[in-house]
Amino acid sequence: MPQHRFIVCSYTQNLTSGKVSWQAPSNIALVKYWGKYGEQMPMNASVSFTLKNCNTKTSLTFEKRNFAKDSNHNGFDFEVFLDGKREVSFEPKIQKFFERVEVYLPFLKDFKFKIETSNSFPHSSGIASSASGMSALALCLMDMERQMQPDITEEYFIEKASFLARLGSGSACRSLQGPMVVWGEHPEIDGSTNLFGTKYPFAVHKNFHNYQDTILLVDKGEKQVSSTVGHDLMLDHPFAEQRFRQAKENLSKLIPVFKNGNISEFIKIVESEALSLHAMMMTSMPYFILMKPNTLEIINRIWKFREKTGSNVCFTLDAGANVHILYPQAEIEAVSKFIKTELKQFCKNSEFITDWVGLGAKKL
Repeated sequence: MPQHRFIVCSYTQNLTSGKVSWQAPSNIALVKYWGKYGEQMPMNASVSFTLKNCNTKTSLTFEKRNFAKDSNHNGFDFEVFLDGKREVSFEPKIQKFFERVEVYLPFLKDFKFKIETSNSFPHSSGIASSASGMSALALCLMDMERQMQPDITEEYFIEKASFLARLGSGSACRSLQGPMVVWGEHPEIDGSTNLFGTKYPFAVHKNFHNYQDTILLVDKGEKQVSSTVGHDLMLDHPFAEQRFRQAKENLSKLIPVFKNGNISEFIKIVESEALSLHAMMMTSMPYFILMKPNTLEIINRIWKFREKTGSNVCFTLDAGANVHILYPQAEIEAVSKFIKTELKQFCKNSEFITDWVGLGAKKL
């Protein structure tokens, strides 16, 4: 199996203690992944814009364990802190992540870890905080591995970090690089794989450079249904096969669109993908609706504004109520005015996040 190359038998250098810090961005899928199999493998390929301002900063402090004084020989030893406060509710997810990746990071039980993390955006509100958080943590762990094995290549470092991040949160594997990342095997994209995210390899027209994403925070609370539960509901969904085929076809259609700069075709595909994602949720069993009345109001106003002005503004959605407004850099002034005068009233406390396409994670 290809993932065997990520298994390490021994290291050339010893580590006793230290601290590493990374910042990783969120991402917004244009073609959505919804439904997985095996160990975090996608049922269809997806492509995303990497964001810049929506990110997670994670610091990993590590210290070699003294097993003579430590009775928990067989377990992991870690604590998680969010914004400076111990966050016990995050720890079961990290425990599960460590269990999944231990075969690839055999040093995990040798150290005591303090994981300190903070988001630049509301946690669990449909802005993929698990994507940025898990990719930042995976990069910290790979930073440790690189200190123990200094000869690993940059390509291997990024691929393995993306591979590990995927085992924590599927979409996290798309948050390491930018400006666009593909995850999942697609017959027209060489190098695409289910194991990790890869940079979009083809030409991208200047129309899509520095693309803008303003995120309207319709709902800042916890999602009603976790993404894990939602993905599981695709296992016996009556429309699953049609959906996977649709996603594959939409990604095929986007390849020439990215090359020729046809924004009107881009809009059709991206909005259709967003609505298809939510249609899957509404037609699963049990069924659920993550959109709010204000989500629909914003969508309708975007459509009216586009019809009235000829703007290239459009929307996409993740698995939540918040609306990502996508538009070219050339329209910043007009769309910003539209958001402030017509749309922000439908946001919780009139809040929105101004973002644009970024280049990926960075070491702090």
